[in-house]
Amino acid sequence: MRPLLGTTADDSRLRIVNATEVVGMDESPALALRNKKDSSMRVAINLVKSGEADACVSAGNTGALMAISRFVLKMLPGIDRPAICAPLPTISGHTHMLDLGANVDCEPEHLLQFGIMGAMLVAAMEHKDRPTVGILNIGEEEIKGNEVVKAAADLLRSSGLNFVGNVEGDGIYKGEADVIVCDGFVGNVALKTSEGLAQMLASSLRSEFKRNWLTKIAALIAISVLNNFKKRFDHRRYNGAILLGLKGISVKSHGSADELSFGYAIARAYDAAENRVLERIAERLAQTNAASSAAVETV
Repeated sequence: MRPLLGTTADDSRLRIVNATEVVGMDESPALALRNKKDSSMRVAINLVKSGEADACVSAGNTGALMAISRFVLKMLPGIDRPAICAPLPTISGHTHMLDLGANVDCEPEHLLQFGIMGAMLVAAMEHKDRPTVGILNIGEEEIKGNEVVKAAADLLRSSGLNFVGNVEGDGIYKGEADVIVCDGFVGNVALKTSEGLAQMLASSLRSEFKRNWLTKIAALIAISVLNNFKKRFDHRRYNGAILLGLKGISVKSHGSADELSFGYAIARAYDAAENRVLERIAERLAQTNAASSAAVETV
């Protein structure tokens, strides 16, 4: 392992922990959890559990990372399910969206918990006192959406969060909310659709600029604009999805991440630990549960 790190690695900042097994990308999460107890993924998450590490970052099997993280780290009190949360670019900066694939079917209470976790993450990492929270829906009107989404909107509206209501699909990239809540099925479809659209537009733009000598000259003239555009919407800069709701920080990187992309995932894990995201979520959940209990007693 040491030779792979190169001669520039600072030994004083590195500690290599041995692992004898690897979880395959196509391996069943249940089998990985049960049979690969000395996998690099399990060893890394165990280090977070023991307090030897503040965070785990993995580009491996998403299902296995979720299953092992949940089993080893356990859930925060008041959270039923972990959610995958990641930043997405907008015209004015970025937004955070969850869940992006961990929970296909959700109840209204789960979406409320996602809203609380997302809001506390943004409040901690971006130092916003009252980040705005929206719920992804098929229309802005309160009467739109299925029963789960409408019930979740009611819970978010009365939660004390800075809830701005329904956000349609195009509102994600308009930056209509700092946090956008949805179930994992909808979130993952929206994410993958967006990534596919971005790849198609980039490919089409390259083809158009290569069409003839006039378009090639136009490309040279516009090179600085194109480079700035590419940098602003480079998906690698948004790599690193946090598995929120656990008693520890576990971050999922894209499996195809390059050096730059994986660096952003590591930085995201560091920021989450440095800004006490887990503590902020736990504190807000305790306040929410106390308020709920008081309301029940009053009734």
